[in-house]
Amino acid sequence: MRYTLEREAQVSEFEDKVVHINRCAKTVKGGRRMSFSALVVVGNKNGKVGVGLGKAKEVSEAIRKGTEAAQRNIVEVQLLDGTIPHDIEVKSGATRILLMPAAPGTGVIAGAAARAVLELAGVRNILTKIHGSSNPSTVVSACLEGLLAQKNKQDCAALRGALQLSFDLRPQIGAGFGHGLYWAITPSLGVRYRF
Repeated sequence: MRYTLEREAQVSEFEDKVVHINRCAKTVKGGRRMSFSALVVVGNKNGKVGVGLGKAKEVSEAIRKGTEAAQRNIVEVQLLDGTIPHDIEVKSGATRILLMPAAPGTGVIAGAAARAVLELAGVRNILTKIHGSSNPSTVVSACLEGLLAQKNKQDCAALRGALQLSFDLRPQIGAGFGHGLYWAITPSLGVRYRF
């Protein structure tokens, strides 16, 4: 009983969206056997999102299985003020997707499959462009891969072995530089800046 209540409480914070339902017909001696697959995305609109595929003889059962699979595959993604930290191009199968951060008020400029992943992940402003195949399965996979590949400034600074200074200190060091500029101090190179 306790496990069920905890699970329901955890699930309630996540919304789910059915991206695509595919019908498959197998021809047999007596006629056609129908089966369905459902591609489902779940997310809490706050940096957590998951994708799942469910297959069954009935649509409702396929959706239920897809939702359960998506809840098992929830991952956390890096967001920055309702958008992504940097632009990225990702290839998955025959699909290439370009994700670009956008200014506040832009909204989610994306197709149906990519929009489901981005909105449930909590992205409010983004530009996307799909090249190649627009198959929902590969688009969702590429979109999720792109979100997982995002790195924030602290991660980049740590990789370089640099100390990132806060934005409060920027006017004291030098003013008048472009948006997104941050200073880094490395032991060997002294003070550097990056756009």
